[in-house]
Amino acid sequence: MIMTDRPLIISYSYSGNTQRVAELLQAAVGGDWCEIHPWQPYPASFPELLEQVKEEIRSGYYPRLLPVSCSLRSYQIVFAGSPNWCGTIAPPLASWLYRNNLSGKIILPFYSHCGGVSCDFGRDISRICPKADVREPLGVLDNEKKDMGDRFRDWLLRTGTECLIRSGK
Repeated sequence: MIMTDRPLIISYSYSGNTQRVAELLQAAVGGDWCEIHPWQPYPASFPELLEQVKEEIRSGYYPRLLPVSCSLRSYQIVFAGSPNWCGTIAPPLASWLYRNNLSGKIILPFYSHCGGVSCDFGRDISRICPKADVREPLGVLDNEKKDMGDRFRDWLLRTGTECLIRSGK
C-alpha cells in the first residue's frame, strides 16, 4: 500500500459551522475532504436535537452513517472535525472513528463551538482510537470570522505537523 503525504479531512457538521472550518482547513493544507452524514438526519428543532444528542452520548450510541467515498488506508494524517455537542464529539464523528482502524495514524482533532460546555476532544478521541497518535485539538468559535491561516499555522506548529503548511497560505 502506498501512503500519501496528503492528509485526510473527515468531518461532520450539523449547522455548517464545522463545514466552514473544514473548507478553510482544506484550503490551508490541501488534502482530501470527506463529509460524514448520519443515516437518519437529526431533528431541526433544537430542543429535540439536544434531547436526542444527550441520550446518544449518555448511552454511547454510534449512529449508522451514510457510506463515504474516501478510503482511510493511504493516509497517515487525519484531521477529524465535529461540533462540540454537550462537551464531546458529535455522535456521527464518534461513529466513524469507532468503525475505522486508525492505529498508527496521526489524528488532528478540530471542532466548532458556540462557547458553551468545555470539552476535551483529544481525550475523547483517544478513548475511541487508543492506538492512534492524537494531537492537540483546535477549537473555533462559530462566529469567528477572521482569517484562519495564522490560527492553523500556529496549531500545526504546536502539534509538530508544520510540514502540512502550504507555502503562500
